[in-house]
Amino acid sequence: MYFLFLCTLKYFLGAALSQQEIDSQEVVVFQNGLEGYKCYRIPAIVKAPNGELLAFAEARRNNCGDFGDVEIVMKRSFDQGKSWSALQVVADNGADQAGNQAPVFDLTDKRYPKGRLFLFYNTGTVHEQEVREGKAIREVWYKTSTDNGLTWTEAINITAKVSKPNHPAINPAYRFKEDWRSYANTPGHGLQIQKGMYKGRIYIAANHSEGPPQSMSKDYVAHGFYTDDHGQSFKLSPNVAYAGSNEAIAAETSDGSLLFNCRNQSGDAKYRIQAFTKNGGETWSEVKVMTDLPDPVCQGSMIDFEPKKEKKVLIFSNLNSQTKREKLTIRVSKDDGKSWSVGKEIYAGAAAYSDLVVQKDQRIGVLYEKDDYTKIVYTVFGYDWLVK
Repeated sequence: MYFLFLCTLKYFLGAALSQQEIDSQEVVVFQNGLEGYKCYRIPAIVKAPNGELLAFAEARRNNCGDFGDVEIVMKRSFDQGKSWSALQVVADNGADQAGNQAPVFDLTDKRYPKGRLFLFYNTGTVHEQEVREGKAIREVWYKTSTDNGLTWTEAINITAKVSKPNHPAINPAYRFKEDWRSYANTPGHGLQIQKGMYKGRIYIAANHSEGPPQSMSKDYVAHGFYTDDHGQSFKLSPNVAYAGSNEAIAAETSDGSLLFNCRNQSGDAKYRIQAFTKNGGETWSEVKVMTDLPDPVCQGSMIDFEPKKEKKVLIFSNLNSQTKREKLTIRVSKDDGKSWSVGKEIYAGAAAYSDLVVQKDQRIGVLYEKDDYTKIVYTVFGYDWLVK
């Protein structure tokens, strides 16, 4: 009883917690086999303007495979992650796939003073390998909500604006010079830049394959797309100059630009890849293999955070291993991603995809896949714990 009281007291005071205390606060958000689905994967989480947390996942109806009957579902928390609502379906593609959700709040559109939630996502009808072989395409959509995800607009197809598929399903009378095939958003949350000359820019990290499949997945390459007019038009960021760069995430840097962080699908170096920019992702000034970010070829998440009495930092979550999907670890960068801390381990066992969020109490939450993809859980920690 005293231990629970101490955890609760530290929670409200924002004090640093021990590993045991972090484990005690963990809450299961999505559990395989419950609420109508065999499997839940690919977590994403955002904080609404009113402080509610919105957790998203791919709900896979029949199995844990990436394709087939997959919907995007959401749960909300009113109490900073201690409990979660019933499941709500927010995007469906019939018996086919809707996934790779990238939620982001637009907080700069004067038409929506309470904020407008964008949900970018992909749809597909066949397995990724068949898309890479040019037999089908992956499409890109978005829908919006002005009541924090309770209701949604009809989806808008933006494939022709943010992809370059040489495929008659888009327009039989036109061919792109490029031949983009597989396509996936981030996975995880999207980004809206909040300060500086790019304030208001909504940026979605993404990746695609180009041309026929290549060995070591070298047909994959990461890119991004963005809008400066609240979804009326879109522009593409250049491809990251690293063959095999794949699932990516972006975060705002201290100068109001962004940092781009990618998975290395080729596996030629078991580290994360970063692309640096000074103009909000319009061009890349440097692409670098980050030897202080080991990775077993998996997804990672990144957010910006402004501690008390310190300048903005970046926080990153991924698996601290080059051989297995295990050891979920949180790191901090105080120089806009040029270097990263050794980090603190959240969970030593089997883990996979994760997504980070800053709660209204300024504690940091991580929504992550745990124990061989059997569940998606949420836990919180304080910045003091991370840097202590």
